[in-house]
Amino acid sequence: MTAANLHVKKNKKRRDIAFPIVNTIILCLLMFVTLFPVLNTLAYSFNDGMDAVKGGIGIWPRVFSTDAYKELLADKAVYQAFWISLSKTVITTLLNLFWTSMLAYALSRKEYVLRKFITTVLVLTMYVNAGLIPNYLLISTTLKLSKSYWVYIIPTMFSCFNMIVIRTYILGLPEALVESARIDGAGDLRAFFQIILPLCLPVMATVALFVAVGSWNSWFDTYLYNGSKKNLYTLQYLLRMKLATTQNSSNAANSTADALASASRVAPITVRSAISVVSAVPILIVYPFLQKYFVTGMALGSVKG
Repeated sequence: MTAANLHVKKNKKRRDIAFPIVNTIILCLLMFVTLFPVLNTLAYSFNDGMDAVKGGIGIWPRVFSTDAYKELLADKAVYQAFWISLSKTVITTLLNLFWTSMLAYALSRKEYVLRKFITTVLVLTMYVNAGLIPNYLLISTTLKLSKSYWVYIIPTMFSCFNMIVIRTYILGLPEALVESARIDGAGDLRAFFQIILPLCLPVMATVALFVAVGSWNSWFDTYLYNGSKKNLYTLQYLLRMKLATTQNSSNAANSTADALASASRVAPITVRSAISVVSAVPILIVYPFLQKYFVTGMALGSVKG
């Protein structure tokens, strides 16, 4: 072996050793940058109010306290709002998956002569939006869904984007599966529910995560349609109101002795952090169960157009 070959081999060995080290360092830095805001919010939420106002808290509480959570969870309206948010998220996700996947399957059938026309019309709705005022008039005046629980469900039962993702995934499945089912005497409904739907588990889990996160985090629909119905407040809207109330109360009376005593227990920054933690925990619990399907569903659902 010549000296040149030895030199090349040594350089290659150095690169093989250096790359994993550099890669690990970069990934650790990215992990820290990603986790720091989450840990910092958690630390503020468990910190004493007066101490938190001073700032400078890292990823661990400086003066541990659960007063912000006690203040937040002492209101019974929080539990009612939590139930409204949870129920509407579950119902919206299930209905959205059902209707969206059914239409996606129908539009994936090549023998359906109107599939291109209907797909084009649905895609146009993603580019042309009537705006906030027409949507409000449609839902509140025409459909008369305002001040009712159904305003959370009916307008969100279908998503064109999710339909395209599911339809693209179904188009990637072998056509012979449906053909063999029809030879055995199965109709479209049976072929869909017994053959296609079980194979769509990755993309269905991906779409379910999209819908669930969007439904859980929504508060503007409550603001528009159910702002006067306290028994229909969602958790996000109620927490947003509590945050505004806490901030306004602190600004209005920050020079009084009562406000100073209150600030020693809670402060707007600790309440805001506690609200962020409470609203994010349910999604953080659900996400690990769907994560293994997420990448697979998005990759396979975006191959074909």
